[in-house]
Amino acid sequence: MLERVAAFIREKQLLQEGDRVVVGVSGGADSVCLLHVLVSLRQEFRLTLRAVHVHHGIRGGEADRDAEFVERLAEEWEVPCAVVRENVPDYAARLGLSEEEAGRLLRYAAFRREAERMGGAKIAVGHHKEDQAETILHNLFRGSALKGLAGMAPAAEDVIRPLLGVGRSDILSYLKDRGLTFCEDSTNDSGEYTRNRIRRLLPEICREVNGNAVEHILAAGEKIAQADAWFEKEAERIWADRGVSEDGRCGIEAQTLAELPEILAGYLIMKMIRLRTGSVKDIASAHVEWIRRLAAMETGKRVSLPYGLEAVREYRMLWLEERENSAGTAEAAAEDGLRTCRLAFSRFPREKNQKIPENRYTKWFDYDKIKGTLSLRIRQPGDYIMLKGGGRKSLKAFFIDEKIPRHLRDRIPVLAEGNHVLWIVGYRISEYYKVTEATKEVLRVQADGGEGHGR
Repeated sequence: MLERVAAFIREKQLLQEGDRVVVGVSGGADSVCLLHVLVSLRQEFRLTLRAVHVHHGIRGGEADRDAEFVERLAEEWEVPCAVVRENVPDYAARLGLSEEEAGRLLRYAAFRREAERMGGAKIAVGHHKEDQAETILHNLFRGSALKGLAGMAPAAEDVIRPLLGVGRSDILSYLKDRGLTFCEDSTNDSGEYTRNRIRRLLPEICREVNGNAVEHILAAGEKIAQADAWFEKEAERIWADRGVSEDGRCGIEAQTLAELPEILAGYLIMKMIRLRTGSVKDIASAHVEWIRRLAAMETGKRVSLPYGLEAVREYRMLWLEERENSAGTAEAAAEDGLRTCRLAFSRFPREKNQKIPENRYTKWFDYDKIKGTLSLRIRQPGDYIMLKGGGRKSLKAFFIDEKIPRHLRDRIPVLAEGNHVLWIVGYRISEYYKVTEATKEVLRVQADGGEGHGR
């Protein structure tokens, strides 16, 4: 297997001579195999390796055991090792994420910090064939576009996946043949995480439907990746031929967009957004569809987008440009608000048994639960509030339930930390930020000019 992995690394150009590599090592079979492979290839590629283990603060003594195991293993193989401790449950609760997603974000953040300390290193992770099949299925179930259905790339920006060409059985055989041990993670058997449910489903599909199901899923992913690359290239060609950039905006003739097949129009729109922002991370399929439909509307129509952008139908052209007042602060007027809304902030210790006043335009929040920068703005895709019991509701669902007219929804100011909305001004606040008996410090926020924002 070592020769197969080495050939895969060369074919995909994952490593160059003299590379510095951060290796994500959980202590499980895949990551132990990955570290051993890279140690075995260290001399050939003249690699500088550093193992990084992230302790998630979830599994108590089991997690401590894993961290100690990785440290001992790294020491035995003469690889420097960093153990990073995080509180995944707390991070997940603060951002309204699943623990699965929160753990992934914190792991990669830790890997990238260590990579920076090494002066810019690649990050190696232990994904293999079955992980790839699970990713494709997971993205299919979530409704991803072609790029998601293509699965994980062997190399994507700073991340490399040297084991993507081998399967789980290959990895276990490799470890067994060399007498290498690894740690079992009890959460892998939990049905709480989406990945685990798909992971249990795959072997059943192989038994009951087709023994080569994983290989067929991977083959489909490769074909989808080829289709994705073709559409990207075709969108580049159309843009080079017909696109217009001027005065800090980019545009295309609406007729051109309207005449393209829907899927190709989508790729062209994503190309234009990437030109303006450098990223499409927060762009959903709904945004693309809104812009595509805008091409068939009359002049003057517009659609608000993330990154402070808006799409505008102007005579024969459809433009992407910066939205007016997109850089406002909490002291500035909320974009497209019913009127100027200014917020006054004050912070003070909570007194024991202190009563929380009931006031539509003055709200109290648990200051210690606010970890990021607050912003006063209008709603954005992905915004949500937390409900009693720990559930959450999107702002779209809230506005529908409150029967707020569609034309007013983008005029109601919200105070938000990222996509977590503390306060829909004039309506309600998020349960997560409410003052409780455990609150030590209070943030009081008073809206000036709030009449008319709620009822």
